[in-house]
Amino acid sequence: MLHLVFFEPRIPPNTGNAIRLAAGTGCTLHLIEPLGFDLSEPKLRRAGLDYHDLASVTVHPDLAAAWAAIAPERVFAFTARATRRYTDVAYLEGDALLFGPEPTGLPDEVIAGDRVTDQVRIPMLPGRRSMNLSNAAAVAAYEAWRQLGFPGGV
Repeated sequence: MLHLVFFEPRIPPNTGNAIRLAAGTGCTLHLIEPLGFDLSEPKLRRAGLDYHDLASVTVHPDLAAAWAAIAPERVFAFTARATRRYTDVAYLEGDALLFGPEPTGLPDEVIAGDRVTDQVRIPMLPGRRSMNLSNAAAVAAYEAWRQLGFPGGV
């Protein structure tokens, strides 16, 4: 399936929501340390409700360890600085969708890294800085899953 990669997430409810997203879509959620919270944080658990056991979540000590474990052929960095829209991508099984921390987004050195295949953006009205992390991940994951034909979905 698809890999959702959260680089150094900081807000527990966003990650909790992403856990529910992973459980509902079959994506694997990868969290890159350092995390801005403890995984047992009540706000994270509340946002994820009872989906923690249904989601595939892996914590990696750093981005290099994540890439070694996932070995994705393609990595799409979601950034407000990109010019290509996320809907202009033909997603494939095994793609990694990379998102940065709230509120800064992905650092330049991550975007320019040798593993990033392309940079994409989610369109917004002018003057808006960014979307909520879990909302952006949901928009992207569902578009990719839709293109793949919603495998396993009912």
